[in-house]
Amino acid sequence: MNPGGEPERDDTGLPPVDIEIPDDARDLDRDVQAYRREVRALRRTERQGRWHRSLSKDGVVLPLLACCLVLALITGTLLTVFTATSGPNGARSPGSMTSVATGPGAPQAAMIVNKPLPDASIAVEGSAGFPLTVQQLDEAMLVLVPKNCECTGAFGWLARVASTATVPAYVITTRGTQPEVQQLYNRLDPRVRVWVHLASEDGNVLSSAQAQAGIAPNQLTAMLVGPNSRATWVSDIRPDDNPAPLLQVLTGKPA
Repeated sequence: MNPGGEPERDDTGLPPVDIEIPDDARDLDRDVQAYRREVRALRRTERQGRWHRSLSKDGVVLPLLACCLVLALITGTLLTVFTATSGPNGARSPGSMTSVATGPGAPQAAMIVNKPLPDASIAVEGSAGFPLTVQQLDEAMLVLVPKNCECTGAFGWLARVASTATVPAYVITTRGTQPEVQQLYNRLDPRVRVWVHLASEDGNVLSSAQAQAGIAPNQLTAMLVGPNSRATWVSDIRPDDNPAPLLQVLTGKPA
């Protein structure tokens, strides 16, 4: 810069620069504040760029997507199961079908639950009292034995379930099944036999109720009466079935 105040080229070849140096440093406050704002903006931009780059990496996004997919599948499965097995208030729908857990490889006994008791009366053998009304029963078992049953094992299993639950079991006999039922009864253990009673029915009300429940007449069938005075029909019975579900129905308590 020459003494006259006009910029001139120096020996280095740089262009002339007009620089004004204030006498008071406070005049530079605005420039300092503007500089600091620019620095803060650059820092924010840099942080946002680092966060965006970390999310865009496959190592973070793919595991997040996989976790979301697994959670969606689990939630959908649970909703499907509870919706299929529950009524409006979370209870099993009337007349719904379930099954009795069995031993490995064995068939499952079918249970049709929460059905109304049939309006039938039975006459218990050896009882001099009036006919027993089925709708007045509480914690009892009625067994329907078909002709040519060949079900000694399953019949004995039902009798043991009744004795374990300490509830009476009434075996319904007809003219065609009376001899066979008598043989099944005689083969029972004496300790179990005290809970089993032979009985007969006037009419075919129980057989009609069995058919309405969707059970074939040629199957050994048990109608369980629990404390709620509702009927649970059981068929496809095998001697290696788990008795716990039947005991729970008869007594109203977990086995």
